[in-house]
Amino acid sequence: MAKNYGNKYNEPYEEAVKNINKIIDLLKKTYPEALTTSLKFKNPFELVVATILAAQSTDKQVNKITPFLFEKYKSPQDFANADLPELQKDIKSTGFFRNKSIAIIQCAKDLIEKFNGKVPDNVEDLIKLHGVGRKTANVVIANAFGKQAIIVDTHMLRISNLIGLTIHNDPTKVEFDLQKIVPDDSWTDFSHKIVEHGRNICIARRPKCEICPISEYCRYYNNQK
Repeated sequence: MAKNYGNKYNEPYEEAVKNINKIIDLLKKTYPEALTTSLKFKNPFELVVATILAAQSTDKQVNKITPFLFEKYKSPQDFANADLPELQKDIKSTGFFRNKSIAIIQCAKDLIEKFNGKVPDNVEDLIKLHGVGRKTANVVIANAFGKQAIIVDTHMLRISNLIGLTIHNDPTKVEFDLQKIVPDDSWTDFSHKIVEHGRNICIARRPKCEICPISEYCRYYNNQK
């Protein structure tokens, strides 16, 4: 399957947009247990760190190391004062550990200096932290603070284009497109359902369109007929 998710189109797929509530209902029925992130955390800062670690890795892999990591480093201050080579060793199994260790230490320092060590509950402040982009910020406000958020990870970016809910490949543009289409009380739930859909059915390179519950409303599927 091509990775040019939707750029050849000039506008969203009308069938998908007008039936967004049906799509949401079908995803809810298919993935009733997909209600939150699969990353394990006990407080907002742990989720910030876990989400940084999950970049170019998997939630499953991150969850293998965070129990030890958060026992060793219990606070933003602990991470801010961490020995860089030692932290790199602690997180090595998640990949890209050199960049991630620097990002985590600087993020902790930013949090202490800018917000007195307390994780903000809004995207605008969260993205002021080193290593925190809009995706990470939305993960945190949705899962640590219970706010509605569209989370544009690799699954959302790919699948929202395939369905035809957006024509953009820029994550921020996709986020804003989906905010206009998805009812605002369903943003977070829709995000979690799409992740599960990407893991189980709408798999990159080999989507299982024949068993997809929302294929009727999907541009990619209907263009294959």
